[in-house]
Amino acid sequence: MRYVFAIVLLSIAARSQSFRVSTNSEPPSAPLPRQFWTIETKVNVSILAGLVAADGITTQLGLNDGFREANPLMRPFSTRGALGQSAGSAIGFGTAVAATYILHQTHHYKAERVAMRFMVAGEAGFVVNNIIVLR
Repeated sequence: MRYVFAIVLLSIAARSQSFRVSTNSEPPSAPLPRQFWTIETKVNVSILAGLVAADGITTQLGLNDGFREANPLMRPFSTRGALGQSAGSAIGFGTAVAATYILHQTHHYKAERVAMRFMVAGEAGFVVNNIIVLR
């Protein structure tokens, strides 16, 4: 009796499934991939570029007043004057944008947005720190 009951239940479950074959021979369209250069990304990259420029300017002002560069990776660039500072800033900016693009290409969209916002917040903190030290 148990087997009959199990067969009846399985046949009811099988009948409730939809086994219809689609008459449309085309496969369903895949969702379009997200674009990297959205308005949000353009705004974030623009803000980051302005903050990198402000960081370079305030760093050079601090170096002219006798302070020293705290970042050991940027120190070789910033001690070479404005040209070295701009080269180091360009390398840092390019690395930041490349990191977010790699996250985008690997479909880590949320991590891409979070990483960009952390980079903007960190750079803003550096600029604010430089301004406070210069006052």
